[in-house]
Amino acid sequence: MKHDLRAAAKEFLVRYGGDTFPNLFRSARGAIVVDDTGREILDFTSGQMCATIGHNHPAIVEAVNRAGQEAFHLFSGMIPEVVAELAERLAREWMNSPLKKSIFVNTGAESNEVALRMAKMFTGGYEVLAVGGSWHGVTAGASSVSFASDRKGYGVPPPGVFVMPEPNEYRPYIKGLSGEASALACLELGLKMFDMATTGRGAAIIVEPIISAGGVLVPPKSYMQALRRAADERGMLLIFDEAQTAFGRIGHRTASDYFGVLPDIMSVSKTMGGGLPLAATITTEKIEEDVHEKGFTYYTSHVSDPLPARVGLAVLDTIVKEDLIARARTTGAYLRNRLLELQARYEVIGDVRGEGMLLGIELVKDRESRLPHHPLGALTTQRCFELGLSMNIRRRPERGSVWRIAPPLTVSHDEIDRGISILDQALRESLDRLAA
Repeated sequence: MKHDLRAAAKEFLVRYGGDTFPNLFRSARGAIVVDDTGREILDFTSGQMCATIGHNHPAIVEAVNRAGQEAFHLFSGMIPEVVAELAERLAREWMNSPLKKSIFVNTGAESNEVALRMAKMFTGGYEVLAVGGSWHGVTAGASSVSFASDRKGYGVPPPGVFVMPEPNEYRPYIKGLSGEASALACLELGLKMFDMATTGRGAAIIVEPIISAGGVLVPPKSYMQALRRAADERGMLLIFDEAQTAFGRIGHRTASDYFGVLPDIMSVSKTMGGGLPLAATITTEKIEEDVHEKGFTYYTSHVSDPLPARVGLAVLDTIVKEDLIARARTTGAYLRNRLLELQARYEVIGDVRGEGMLLGIELVKDRESRLPHHPLGALTTQRCFELGLSMNIRRRPERGSVWRIAPPLTVSHDEIDRGISILDQALRESLDRLAA
């Protein structure tokens, strides 16, 4: 039967890019996914970076069952009680004032579309400044400000999009400067280029506080503070896309907390839904009131749906109950140390970086040149999967060969040790194969 379904997948499904596997998958729990042969595979990317508290956590299963007794879906003009409860919880327990007004949608791309529409309506402008290496989604507005990949072949993007070089401490764009000095110089250059080209209709600066798809790049705090000043000086709103950084993954409530910088709008998604389609855009009362008076709409079939809201509450409750923010720091430190042990043995591991349980491992041909080692990355990733470990690797030529490692926050030390053992074996065997 499984072979018939594999054939059906090949014949009837649209291929949507990225890494795909020849086998199908049957179930998932915690940090383990099971394929159609019954083989267990350690998942070190939490699905699509979404299963923050582990696949099919009992709290999520219970929340879905409870929603089945209440409601899965309602008319969009009927605000469910659970949606009001989730909005209050976010404002009072997770956001810093004055961020308090939320709209709940399905995906990170949608939450960024909401943020961009709000910014354009509030400012009356249309120009958006984004950061190289960024990834904000595949819908029209979000894809136009995404620069990590996949920009070719989709026609003319919306006008008014500008890009500036991303901060990269390991591989600074401006030689001879420290990582922090290079980051600030890149920002200054990017702003000067924008100022030369702008028509005076600036709307927003959008940024992932930790640039994940670009290689898990953590900007210096001074960079984020300068970005806040730059938005204010130009009358633009600052948007933080915290799809991967909010709700504990980096060992803090949000990256806004970590950097000590408050955006005007924050988009959240992956880490709030626990594997179900839930996203939100959160802004200030002043901005919400202004755009509402101007006629703001984002009225979709599944805005404010009760099922994902019930799951979102369960995720937030679990993060608190199981102390997962602190665990992201301690378990993340354990994972980082195990990776640093590998780095000490393998010259090809050029850098280990990130925060909490969002880590990047960059593969290089040698540490002096820092040239990306793309063949090794692809080969090792494949061998890891054969041995029972799933990891995500970025192989863009201009952005290095970087593994993104983001296990569920509930992952055990034993599972980390097993994953490191597999990675060690896969790396050693892949190096031997390339040398043969």
